[in-house]
Amino acid sequence: MAEDLKVRYSDRDLAEFRELIEDKIAKAKSHLELLKSSYMNDGNNGTDDTSPTFKAFEEGSETMSKEANTQLAIRQEKFIRDLKNALMRIENKTYGICRVTGKLIAKERLKLVPHATLSIEAKNMQQ
Repeated sequence: MAEDLKVRYSDRDLAEFRELIEDKIAKAKSHLELLKSSYMNDGNNGTDDTSPTFKAFEEGSETMSKEANTQLAIRQEKFIRDLKNALMRIENKTYGICRVTGKLIAKERLKLVPHATLSIEAKNMQQ
C-alpha cells in the first residue's frame, strides 16, 4: 500500500503517540502548577522599610510579573486542552489526519507538535 493511500496511523503508531502526549500532558500540568503557585503567592519580600520609590517600582514589577504568569498559565491550559483533544482523536482513530486535506500528517511533525490537526501543506495554504 502506497504511503499516500494510508487512511490512518496503525494502532502501534497511535500507542506511541499516546505515550508521547501523556508525557507532554504530565509535564505541562506540572509547569502550570508552578505558574499558578507563583502568581497566587503574595510574594512579599519585606520592602516595608525601603524607600517609597523602590517599593512602588517593585509593586509595579510584581504586577507585571503576575500578569505575565497569568498569560503563560492561560496558554498552558490551552496547550493541555489541545493535547487532551489529541488523545480523544487517538481513541477515535482519527489522530494524525489533516482536517483540511484528509491526508496523514507527517510523523516528524506530530512528534514535534503532537496536537497538530493540520499538515504542513494545509498550514501553508492558510498563509
